[in-house]
Amino acid sequence: MILTPVTEAHVQELRRIRGTAGVRARWGSVEDSPTWPFDDPSTAHFTVLEEGVVRGFVQYGEEDDPMYRHASVDLFLDPAEHGRGLGTDTVRTMARHLLHDRGHHRLVIDPAADNHAAIRCYKAVGFREVGVMRGYERDTEGDGWHDGLLMDLLAEDLT
Repeated sequence: MILTPVTEAHVQELRRIRGTAGVRARWGSVEDSPTWPFDDPSTAHFTVLEEGVVRGFVQYGEEDDPMYRHASVDLFLDPAEHGRGLGTDTVRTMARHLLHDRGHHRLVIDPAADNHAAIRCYKAVGFREVGVMRGYERDTEGDGWHDGLLMDLLAEDLT
């Protein structure tokens, strides 16, 4: 598995994956953002490749204020690839990059509180639960809110 910056060559497959029912339920409809994944210049976007095949997407954002410096991570994988350890490899690879190459000491991730598979994945890398953020995120249907789980990882916790 490698992470490579998103290029136009990856976009069609990334948009297909984001449109699958499992990913769309967490990330919303890709039709809502015709320029995705290039619509947010404040984040760095990567394609998850395995044997040259697009398997998913991961992005990070950085807080550069020296008093609060840290990075946040978001990702999705093709649901057909779930259960193979690819998520854990992706999160661990991105965490190493952010901690070792980008100089962060702390990372955060904020899955939906009911996304138990993602939470297990993040814990396997060393993320710890900080707390539940009530009514944190709009439901993808736009008619309600759901809770998020704030998790963080300090450099010394990376497994």
